[in-house]
Order: sequence, then structure tokens, then C-alpha cells
Amino acid sequence: MKKAPKSLRLHIGVFGRTNVGKSSFLNMVAGQDVSITSEVAGTTTDVVEKTMELLPLGPVVFLDTAGLDDKSVLAEKRIKKTEKIFNRADVICLITESGKWGPFEDKVAQTSAEENIPLICVINKEDIHAPSPEFVESLKTKSSAVMSVSSVDLKNRDNYINNLKQHLITFCPADFLNPPPLVGDLLPTSGLVCFIVPIDLEAPKGRIILPQVQAIRDTLDADACCMVVKEREYAHILDRIKTFPDLVVCDSQVVSKMVADTPKEVICTTFSILFSRFKGDLAESVRGVLAVDRLKENDKILVAEACSHHAVEDDIGRVKIPRWLRQYTGKHLIIDTYVGKDYPENLAEYKLVIHCGGCMTNRREMLSRINLAKKHGVPITNYGICISYIQGVLRRTLSPFPEALDIFDRNSKMGVKKERIA
Repeated sequence: MKKAPKSLRLHIGVFGRTNVGKSSFLNMVAGQDVSITSEVAGTTTDVVEKTMELLPLGPVVFLDTAGLDDKSVLAEKRIKKTEKIFNRADVICLITESGKWGPFEDKVAQTSAEENIPLICVINKEDIHAPSPEFVESLKTKSSAVMSVSSVDLKNRDNYINNLKQHLITFCPADFLNPPPLVGDLLPTSGLVCFIVPIDLEAPKGRIILPQVQAIRDTLDADACCMVVKEREYAHILDRIKTFPDLVVCDSQVVSKMVADTPKEVICTTFSILFSRFKGDLAESVRGVLAVDRLKENDKILVAEACSHHAVEDDIGRVKIPRWLRQYTGKHLIIDTYVGKDYPENLAEYKLVIHCGGCMTNRREMLSRINLAKKHGVPITNYGICISYIQGVLRRTLSPFPEALDIFDRNSKMGVKKERIA
């Protein structure tokens, strides 16, 4: 549990004015000093992330933000980073004090409502000034729940934390308590899936990358079986087993070879396409990829990665996808790459967004990025879907997902003609 990736944790944003006690509240919940506290306004200069276990919820990450009323020299940059947390937070804790509610708190409450994020109002410093019943009632009309605490009252710490847990259990997204399957629902009980796993040069020595690990675990949780092979051994393994797998999943970079080696009656897909469904919106990504055929000379494309891994010489996002796109379209394309939490504000300048699978971020942030693209009228797709499309095998790699395949066939005038028979 302590090693659960951040992308699988409940993200809890902690908002409030400067010196209202956000960091003290977080330290109280964590039971240790994870954030610097000071009477000097603006001590929290960047978003502080604290991962911990909050049983019975399980793995969570608190996002301690800079004050929204920050007036320091770096205020504008700090507040921009704070506002981006709305794209990541599954639940928001707004820290305030008794009788103190103004434009800053209203802004958090309004944005939470617009983004459909549960808001828990935490009235801090009750040992100094206990909140009036009228103030508590007024906050109930603006939030999902209200609680009062004293972040320095260690005697009542357990009660405060239990109240917080109860609110989080009540209002956290249903898919956190009952996470959607990654691959398990595609397999029969005791079924067999074959994972084709190239040894990724960007993975730490002795390990395979996170999407592959999660897929293996999800298979076992579904009471199914898996075999893991490299792409060069895949065809040989098929010849050695008595019955074909129920499903084959490969890394997108070897999708053409996988499709060529896989019998027509066996459904197959890629890890990236699995994550398009698991973390994002598969249907929207299928619609978005059709924009590839509408690209014109000098169009701008955004390639977005949710993590900031060290790029290798033939990096998938920075090198391979741009090369394949230019080869497929035969056009000069301007391709920008954004990594980590960076995401351009001038999204409307792009004709297409191609996003990674999002294995290192949570589903809310992935959906926020998809919705932002839609808001600007920019098609958005996924690495795996884009690679399968431009290599002519998307109909095949959508075979486990009939609804997505139907969307592709109905929206693509050229889709069926351009697909290679495999």
C-alpha cells in the first residue's frame, strides 16, 4: 500500500487563504511535519504532495497548495499552480476560520461546483474561536460537508481524522472505492491473456513498466491467467501452446508485428488502448484520431505526456510518433511536446492533441485534459490509438471494444478501406 503509485491514489486538494492553517492541518492528518508552517504569509511556495495511507480508504495523496490570496512577488505563478490542482483533485478540503468567508473561498466553492468536485469545508482553529451555528449552517449551503478542527489539539486528533475519513468515504468518487477493471472484464474466468512486453529502455533495470505490472495484477484479480513474452518469441510461443489466448495485448511500438502474428479469430489490443479506457475516454479518443486525415501543411500538433521520464534516443512521444505522423500524412507538421503537469494554455492553436496513456496520473486529471481539448474544439486521441491508426491496424486493436469499433466505423469514411486485412 505504501508503494502504490500516485496515479492510483485518491487525490485530495487542500485550499485556503495564506496562514489559515492548511499546512498545519495536513501535518495533523499525516501525524508528521510534511509541510513547513510559519506565521509569514506565503511559506508554501509550491504544491506539496504527501502520500499516505488513510484506512479504510487506502492510498491517498494530499495536495497542499499556496494561498489563493497570496500577494508575494511570486504570487501569480503560485496561484496558477494552485488553480491547476482543480484538474487533479478528486475531493477538495477548503480550510477556513470561524466567521471568515469571502471572495477567495467563494471562488474555490464555485469552481468545485462547476467541476463537480466534492467540497469539504474545514473550519480550523476552533480552540481560538469556535464557529457559530449560523456560520456552520451557511457553509453547508456552499459545500458537501462541514467539519471543525484545531490542528494543534493533539488530544482530539483521532476524532478529527475519523470525521475527515467519514466525509471522504461518503464523497470520494465511486470508481475509487470500486475501481474499473483494466483488462479483467475482457477475460473469462480462468481465461488466458498473452502480454507482449518489449524490454523498455526507459524502465529501471530489473523491472517492467507500470502499465504492464498493473495489467498482470488485474488479470490475476479477475481469476484469469497470463503469459508474458517478448515480441520476438511471441509467434514461437503460439506454436507451442494447445489453445490460443483469449486476448493478446502488446506495446504499441510493436503493434504491426503483433497483428501480423496473431490469428484472425483472436482479439487483440495494446496497453495504451487499455489505458485510454481505464484512465480516459476511449470513444472520444477514437473520434479524435480521425483528425489525422484532416491535417494540413504546417498544422500544429501537441504531443502530451503525463510523466517526465528521461527521454531515450528513439523516444516514443518525442521521436517515433512525430516521425510516423509525417510519414503517414506526407506533410510538414509543427509538433510541440509537453511533459509532466505542464499543459499549454493556447490549446486552440493545435489541430490535434495526442496524449499518452496516463499511467502516471489519475483519471480526473486525464478527463480534465480531454474536456479542456473538447472545450477548445480540438480533437484529442491517445498514443496507442494513433499508432494503430497510422499503421493501419486500428480496427483490429479495437476488437475487444465493440462500441468503440462501431464509433470508428460510423465516423470514418475511409476507416474500413484503409485498414490492412490481418
